[in-house]
Amino acid sequence: MSGLVKDLARLIGDNNVLFQPEDLLAYANDATHYFRTQLPDAVVLPSSTQEIARVQAYAYEHQIPVTPRGAGSGLSGGATPVKGGIVVDTKRLNRIVEIDRANMVAQVEGGAVLQNFHRAVEERGLFYPPDPQSMSVCTLGGNVATRAGGPRGVKYGTTGNYVTGLEVVLPDGSVIKTGGKFVKQSVGYDLTHLMTGSEGTLGIITGVTVRLVPLPPAHRTVIVVCETLDQAAEIVSEIIARGAVPSMLEFLIKLAITVMNNYVSQPLPTDGEAFLLMEMDGTPAQVESDVQTIKEICRDMKAQEVLEILDEKAAQSYWNARSNIYPLIMTIFNRCTSEDITVPRSRIPDLVRAVQEIAASVGIMIGLAGHAGDGNMHPTVLQTEINDEMAARANKAIELMIRRGLELGGTISGEHGIGIHKQEYLAWELDQVQIELMKRIKAAFDPRGIMNPGKIWVEGGAQ
Repeated sequence: MSGLVKDLARLIGDNNVLFQPEDLLAYANDATHYFRTQLPDAVVLPSSTQEIARVQAYAYEHQIPVTPRGAGSGLSGGATPVKGGIVVDTKRLNRIVEIDRANMVAQVEGGAVLQNFHRAVEERGLFYPPDPQSMSVCTLGGNVATRAGGPRGVKYGTTGNYVTGLEVVLPDGSVIKTGGKFVKQSVGYDLTHLMTGSEGTLGIITGVTVRLVPLPPAHRTVIVVCETLDQAAEIVSEIIARGAVPSMLEFLIKLAITVMNNYVSQPLPTDGEAFLLMEMDGTPAQVESDVQTIKEICRDMKAQEVLEILDEKAAQSYWNARSNIYPLIMTIFNRCTSEDITVPRSRIPDLVRAVQEIAASVGIMIGLAGHAGDGNMHPTVLQTEINDEMAARANKAIELMIRRGLELGGTISGEHGIGIHKQEYLAWELDQVQIELMKRIKAAFDPRGIMNPGKIWVEGGAQ
């Protein structure tokens, strides 16, 4: 047992420290296993903010790298400990502290699982819209750290739109509480939203206060079968332009539907090339009006088929399969690299055409799905084998897609964050003035450069 492990055990107890090789291996990467470089030196599983603060103060004193971790479901390498050190697993901080109906807010610990939180608020007739596809395992703290999104972003926005306050352990072990239950605040710099999306580079999020909205009383699922990818993209643009905004609007290709059909109660037709999976919510009258508008749009634009799913169990099975499409695809291909390009919604048809052209020109398969209603598309480079030639093609395709997304007025990441995966492209989107400003902010919070080093910009650290 190393001196580090003994010291950590003294700080938070023997049962809260992992150090065996098989345990460390489980914490060497997030869902992007291909970014694994080395094992952490130790993993801690604290049960309170105070325990995290003790670990953090120790790490700061001894200049030991610290990597915060929620569920490890991220797709950017953000929870990968590229410089070893200590991984802080927050999953034991999982309490739902308060659901305050009077103020329409909730307070939760950073390790609370999102799906459990959803169920708890919905039992009280309330609604927390953000819904990353990994919500059955992902944590609120991880969602905040990456500004996570999900299908409902089209109508309701993403995690950053709901955070009103945070509890954060800073790199030196200090604990701050920002924001609160109130609706408005104009007091100094907005540290709450500076921490939101900071990817663990400024501190560890241990508590979150979020606003809630009333639970919509009605919802309906509609599936549109399209002859081509172009047609599906054009229909998305028209739906948004006409103001019939679904609560969820997902774009899928035939491959995704074929995989999903193995896991749904009523298989979908596979004679189209592209599919739109959408849900409308609101009052019963509003839902009915939106469904009729969407049917009219699909008729006008000659969609192949429109399926209105009235069976609630069948509808839920489609959404469950959609949320699991990434892990399902991973059972077929040796490597799947999911991109996170977001463009203005009117440019989705251009991005779809560009992805098709890039796949053909590079000679690699690219799956296409995404939260089309808010312009957040997930072209996924699919590799049937792992070798240098295939890796070179994959990298070329990724570079071309990112460049085209930026040319269309988009961003390199809509919801996954930068982490390791996108850091080499950061300067493609942000000018050097902004990047240097970010580095100075990092240095102000973390002068010793121990918090999640090696992330966001290529060189990592604070200098």
